[in-house]
Parts: sequence; structure tokens; C-alpha cells
Amino acid sequence: MLAKTGSVALIGVDAHLVDVEVDVNTGVPKFTIVGLPAKSVTEAQQRTRSALEASQERWPPARVVANLAPAGLRKDGTHFDLPIAIGLIAADKRLDGSAINEWVMLGELALDGSIRRVRGVLAAALACKKGGKRGLVCPSANAAEAAIVDGLEIVAVSSLTDCVAFFRGKWEPPELAPVHLASTTTHEDLSDVRGQGPAKAALEIAAAGGHNLLMAGPPGSGKTMLARRMPSILPPMTMDEALEVTRIHSVAGLLPEGEALVSERPCRAPHHHISTSGLIGGGSRLASPGEATLAHQGVLFLDEIALFRRDALESLRGPIEEGSVRIARVGGSVSLPCRFSLVAAMNPCPCGYFENPVTRCRCTTVQLQSYQARLSGPLLDRFDIYVALSPCSKEQLLGPPDGDSSSTVRERVQMARAIQIDRYGSGLRTNASASKSEFDRSVNLTKEARVHTGSLIESLGLSGRGAARLLRVARTLADLAAREQLEEEHIGQAMLLRQSGAHLVAA
Repeated sequence: MLAKTGSVALIGVDAHLVDVEVDVNTGVPKFTIVGLPAKSVTEAQQRTRSALEASQERWPPARVVANLAPAGLRKDGTHFDLPIAIGLIAADKRLDGSAINEWVMLGELALDGSIRRVRGVLAAALACKKGGKRGLVCPSANAAEAAIVDGLEIVAVSSLTDCVAFFRGKWEPPELAPVHLASTTTHEDLSDVRGQGPAKAALEIAAAGGHNLLMAGPPGSGKTMLARRMPSILPPMTMDEALEVTRIHSVAGLLPEGEALVSERPCRAPHHHISTSGLIGGGSRLASPGEATLAHQGVLFLDEIALFRRDALESLRGPIEEGSVRIARVGGSVSLPCRFSLVAAMNPCPCGYFENPVTRCRCTTVQLQSYQARLSGPLLDRFDIYVALSPCSKEQLLGPPDGDSSSTVRERVQMARAIQIDRYGSGLRTNASASKSEFDRSVNLTKEARVHTGSLIESLGLSGRGAARLLRVARTLADLAAREQLEEEHIGQAMLLRQSGAHLVAA
């Protein structure tokens, strides 16, 4: 007899509905899974057999075939265990096949019949609702995550016995509490950083306009401390943003146990030994999210950026501009979102003490040039703001905390972001991410500012991208000052923010 239920295939950060067809028929006893399954799927045979026997459900002495359709879509993951087991019981006429038709199921079976948590449940719930399915059966450990999606029946099961009893009408699943977006934050405070007033101001501007920031300074000057406090001054995530971030982390298997919704903006800080696929995503067969996608709606911090592999850094150029990364494989291509604020830090030279007033630099001219050449001009041109840090004085290090707290700075950032949302409409875009046509309509230069910008472009030989990024930073400065027009002072300040990194790249 043939029975049919549903599950999902995880491709990139999206879930695609899959029909799970199980046929139990006469013939030599054998269990076969077809439909382009990965090894993790074909291993379901052993887990399913032991789980059925532990749940007092006999294994049929017959030929069993499980087909995962469409066959051209590669299936990976242990979440196919539960739908295959339920389909097998229904195909063996021990469960009403019509009862499982309109459900999507996910769950990894343990040998004792219990059901373990799996990844990608939120993506599966969204696909389930979009596909018009009745509801989702998932592990109890993933139930809160699935309950985020409104208008969908969620059945949380902790064992195969519970699942079978539910479809036989002998067990009622527990009610799930609604999930709300938390308003608390655990990020460290910006006031912890001593001194570095210009760098703090640059961090605020970067946060307000969604700009990319590069910091250069000697070891111990506070570059890493500043970068790690960037999320604390960013506006809280909206529910739509939180759903998007949670979906990504769930598919990647990084959603902490017991946490249903990611409420804080992510801050990813990969090590400089990371590979290209680890940074932007990829894999040998199925494209999985990389650090760029895991930083979506948050901060990607590249500490010691000059030590990263050249090919890995160059692979970021497209994603920085487009806010997404497209990975092509033989079986097709996948688009992964990666709209993040890029914050990078580097030493001014290999030893870290170039032009340091206290410690003498030990680098030769050749070493210095080689070190700075590790970052290409096109990559450096994608940074809107450069800031040079100096060592803190003993008075700053031993004195009380100085500067505004993260909550105070965040209020100013939110005010500037609100102006940008009102300007660009839907999509919650920033000055840095707005399209060219959208931004051009908002430039609104005064006559003096237009003349000043033209002279800068001519005298400094700014590229088209450099001029555009200059204007976008100036627009953010005007927003922070609640000015409708771009004035000459805003252009001058934006130019200073680029010229402070003149030793790294020509403005």
C-alpha cells in the first residue's frame, strides 16, 4: 500500500516542500530510499527500524520503498526520519493514510523512539504556510520556533509514540505559548571604551547610515572593543528582521537550545584563517550560509583584516554592494542574504607601531608596503569611513569612563534611521543601502555644498564610487544633525572621514 506525507528540503536558507511517499509491498524484504538522498537521509533506515521496535510498532517483513519527490532536488538532513516512519506505518495499514496527507513533518529519531531537535524548523513552518498545508509536526525542542508563524497548526512531539497516538486520535498535543520579541540587550556598553572620541563618533556615523568602517591603530588602542560594541548602538530589530535572522540561524543549526527567536542583532567575528566558502557560504554539494549571511542585519567584524586570505576578502566585494551572495553549483544556484555593516580593524604595519610616539616601529619600508598592499584598492574603496586610533593616555586609562553610553548613542542613531525610513519608504533602507535612484532624489545639496563637492572630485580625482560614498556619508551626517539639506560642512566632515585613512588608500 502507498502512503503519502510531507517534509522539506533545506536549500540555502529556504525550505522547499517535499512529498514523502512510502510503499510497502510484497517482495524480498528490503528498505530503499530514493529521490536524490544524501548519506544522512539513507541512514534513516537503521534509526527508523530501531525507533519503531522501541515504540512497539513492528517492522513490516516486506519490500519498503521511500520516495522523496521532486527527485531532482537534493535532500540532506536527519529530519526525514519522522515522516518516513509515519509513512511506513500508514503504508502498512496501521494508520489512516488520509490523516497524514496535509501535514509537514520534521524530526530525527533516536534509537529509543524519542525525537531529537533538528535545524530549519522556522523555514519549514514558513514553507508549510505558504504551501497551504494544514500544519507542522516537529520536535518539542523546536516547537517554540515553529510557533512564531501565525495561522499554522503546530504539533510538538517528543517521541514516535506521541506522534502515532496523535494521528490515531488518542493524544492531544500541548498548547504553545506565543513568542514575543525581547527588548533586552546583553551587549557591552560603549562607555567602557576609554578615550578614542573620534573613533566613537565614526562608529556612531557608521551605525546611523549603515556604512562600512575601517579602523587602524596600534595594538591595545581599542579597535576590537569598539567593534564589539557596534551592535549595542544599532536600532533594535523589527519583528520581520528578527524572523529573517532566526530563519538563517535555524537553518545553520546555530539557534541556541531553548531560544525561539533571535532578538539581538548578530555580531560575527571570524578568524583570519577562514576560507572563502566559510566567509561567504558554499560547500561541495549544498550551499550553506557563511559568516557574511550569519551577520545579516548585524555586524561582520574582520579583526586584523590584512591577515585574511586575499581571495576570501575579494569575494566580499560583490556581497557588500548587493546585500546578497549568489553561489552556483552543478545542481543549481542559491541566493543568500547578507546585508550587514562591515567593521574591520588592522594594525598600521606588521609590528603595529608605525608612527607610534612611544614604541619604535621595527618594520622595513618593503615590509610596510607589502603589508598595506594586502588590501586591494577596490576592496578599500568599499569602506565609507576610515579612522586612525592613537594609544590612550594614562589619564584616560586610569580616569572614570568618558563619553556617552550605548543607550544615549542608540537614541541618536534611531532618530537618524527614522529619517531614512521616512525618506526611502518600505524596506527599512539606510543611506548606505539605498539604491542609486532613491539616493539621488534625497541628496538635496546647497549651492555651496555642490561647488565644494565638485572641487573635491576634481582636485582629489575621486572615482564614481568614491564620490557616491562621500555623498552618502554626508547625508548621514546631515540626518544626525536633523538637517534637510546637505551643507558644505557635511561634505567637509565626510571628506575628513575618508582622508583619515589616506595612508591606506587614496581617497
